[in-house]
Parts: sequence; C-alpha cells; structure tokens
Amino acid sequence: MKKLYFFFIFVFSLLSSCTSDDTTTYYLIRHAEKDKTDTTNRNPNLNEKGLERAIKWAERFKNVQIDAVYSTKYNRTLQTGTPTAVSKNLEIKNYNPSKMYDSIFQKETKGKTVLIVGHSNTTPVFANKILGEKKYKDMDENDNSTLFIVTINGNKRTSKTEKVN
Repeated sequence: MKKLYFFFIFVFSLLSSCTSDDTTTYYLIRHAEKDKTDTTNRNPNLNEKGLERAIKWAERFKNVQIDAVYSTKYNRTLQTGTPTAVSKNLEIKNYNPSKMYDSIFQKETKGKTVLIVGHSNTTPVFANKILGEKKYKDMDENDNSTLFIVTINGNKRTSKTEKVN
C-alpha cells in the first residue's frame, strides 16, 4: 500500500511539473496618430488625438498583466507605449524591426505577456513572424486602432484582431 501511495505522489508531482503555464501572449499595436504637419520630419511626435489614443491603449491594458513593453526607437511608438509602460511600472525596451522575433526576443519573452508597439508595415509582419505564416497584410496608414493578439501555448499558435477605438 505504501508503494502505491508513493507511486501516486510521484506521478502527480511529475504531471504537475509538466503542466507549467508556458503561454506567451503578444499584444501588437501600431503607434497612435502622428503629427503630419511637417512631411519632411521622419520622426514626428504624436498629435493631440494620438496622445489621447495612447492613454486609451493604457486603459485597454489596465486589467492585463503586462510583463514587458517593446517599441521601436521612434518618438511616435515610444509615446504610444509610454502610458501603458508607466501604468505597469515598466521601462520600454527597444526592438529593431529588422530583427523582430529573433531567437533572443523569443527567449526573453517566453511565458510572458508582452505589448509591442510598431508601425503600419511592421506590426502585421511581426504578428506573421510569430505565427509562422502570412496571415496579415500591412495596415492602412489611417489605422491606429487595430490590436493583434497572438498566443503561443506549446506548439499551438493562435491569433485574433480587435478594434479599440
């Protein structure tokens, strides 16, 4: 009887250790509305509407446990991610769009919930790289409200989009 008892304890312990939650969730957004008054400015700030949207993004993630916020080094992406990062007491980490979802990024974010702020031509590409398929096309230049949610649980990868106005 003792042997059977220890056997069940062993099996239960083994199963418990195998079911650790390695779910990784990526929230990907495009930067909020930028100031377009100077068409030669390659690094504009957000305009008033964009600053308001950045706050709305923080409100959207209010009840989400975010472990990290990543952004490109542009003013508009940093300004979009800042209200969420501040509300979560996190520093924004920079990522290079030409090295998105490389092995280093995958290792750093495994098992975490991450917000990634990018651009109309990088956000869907990033989501596609995570998914391992070309599911999403570049975003319209006026689309600042689409949220991509990509989840990895084991070998299963799922995604969906939401409009956040």
